[in-house]
Amino acid sequence: MSKLDASRPTTETGRQYHIDCAKGDMPRYVLLPGDPFRVPVIGETWDSYREVAHHREYRTARGMYGDAELGACSTGIGGPSTEIAVNELAAIGCDTMLRVGTTGALPAHIRCGDMIITSGSYRMDGTSDRYVDRGYPAVADYEVVMALMTACERLGVTYHVGVTASVGSFYAGQARPSFDDYLTSDKKHLIEDLMMARVTNFEMESGTLLTLAGLFGLRAGAVCAVIANRTTNEWHLGDSEKQVARVGTEALGILAEWDRRKNVQNRTHLLPSLLSASR
Repeated sequence: MSKLDASRPTTETGRQYHIDCAKGDMPRYVLLPGDPFRVPVIGETWDSYREVAHHREYRTARGMYGDAELGACSTGIGGPSTEIAVNELAAIGCDTMLRVGTTGALPAHIRCGDMIITSGSYRMDGTSDRYVDRGYPAVADYEVVMALMTACERLGVTYHVGVTASVGSFYAGQARPSFDDYLTSDKKHLIEDLMMARVTNFEMESGTLLTLAGLFGLRAGAVCAVIANRTTNEWHLGDSEKQVARVGTEALGILAEWDRRKNVQNRTHLLPSLLSASR
């Protein structure tokens, strides 16, 4: 048995320790839900689906959507578990990662059932701070943002594009009273202050994902279905999981098509002229 390296943990068979995948197990395009049980929900939107592994909170699958080979890997909740997924997926060759999740909107006009596409994240997650100073931006890749907008347009889904507050706490960090109504005074105006800065929503993973993608040279973005509005106090789950799965799947299919067009024309970056003949 070969000697294993504690700084780069793998199994004896060379699989990534947490996601239980090796090179070749997953395609380059990967959707990242938080909940492991959303992976088969995503698979329902594909033309074919098979599970690859399920270890801890990391459930992986792959399949086809049209001509595009897609993957899905759950991340669990929050930055620490997302950090693990991004690192280990990158190690096996995945270079395009799209978070698909649920979110709480801040502006009153954003309704439950709408989609919010993250243009960039306000880093309140904590995990990304371990990698780089807070001044480093967590920016979504412009191609991913465009693909998500195009997907929503094709599917007839109402969407908004804006800055996401990505936090490391579901309760106190999002100004929710905790047990016994515990809420410190500095949180009582958090939502008001964020809205003044035109922040659109709360979620818990995009800050880590987008920061690591920028540092690692990956392509990443995020889209979340609105299940709550923190101004109107509306809370409604509906079919949000299925809807955001459809949007994410369509967006990765669009990116795959755009990548083919770039390859044909020997382009590194997507230009508007390449989209004139898009399907």
